[in-house]
Amino acid sequence: MRLGEDLTADGLAHVLEHDPGDLTCTVEAGVRLSALRAVLAAAGQRLSLDPPGDPTIGALLARNVSGPLRHRFGSPRDLVLGATLVLADGTIASAGGKVVKNVAGYDLARLVCGSEGRLAFIARASFRLHPLPKATQAVVVETDDPAGVVQALVRSQLQPSALDVLHPGRVAVLLEGSERAVAAQVAATLSLVGGADGDMSVFDESRRRQGAASGRVHFAPGSLAETLERLTEAVIRPSAGIAFTPDPSPSTDQSQAPVRALVERIRRELDPRGVLAG
Repeated sequence: MRLGEDLTADGLAHVLEHDPGDLTCTVEAGVRLSALRAVLAAAGQRLSLDPPGDPTIGALLARNVSGPLRHRFGSPRDLVLGATLVLADGTIASAGGKVVKNVAGYDLARLVCGSEGRLAFIARASFRLHPLPKATQAVVVETDDPAGVVQALVRSQLQPSALDVLHPGRVAVLLEGSERAVAAQVAATLSLVGGADGDMSVFDESRRRQGAASGRVHFAPGSLAETLERLTEAVIRPSAGIAFTPDPSPSTDQSQAPVRALVERIRRELDPRGVLAG
């Protein structure tokens, strides 16, 4: 996480606490996601976030960035339990906690998710974890009707960890769990929507295209078919209602205008002098 050229989290690079029994961890903002993965994997656990690249934990929260696993596990905002923040006036504020159920204080930890560092400097954060799956399998469906494939999967009893549309022409499904459960879900997926067993490289491609995208289109999850009709190329997360496109989209800027206005109002309350604005 970097705020201008003066304030960085480079020296905050420690995993402070990992409680395997509670499935939680507390991490300083400068820890790279890859380093945290290695620590958690030794205990058979993970932070279920797989964004493009290898961001620091502070950048992960500040950008609220996620990857294909968002379909089942959500974004950083859904997995953060608490955070320690440095406000613009130097006040150190802690919000939330390190347990899954915590209602003390204001929910500043979720507030700073996606704030791009404009509300506070993120010093450390606590997260909810998940067990590493014993088996994983990708299924790739080549189709002229991706919206129909997505609808069939969403309405079924299947529980994919990821469901991406690689537009045009493909739907990628990730199934995780025990070896027996994954085998059963793969068979059910192939029976329901066709396709073929694939390898995990399809999700590497999805993240790569997401990371290279220049625009984002937000849409109501129920309007996937209409969204596909006006896009020539995109990586789409149907459950999140987000399409990552290679070209900037004017409609994206318009749709986010109310959000930007609200963020600016909050920023003025937390940082009236614009200390963090740069």
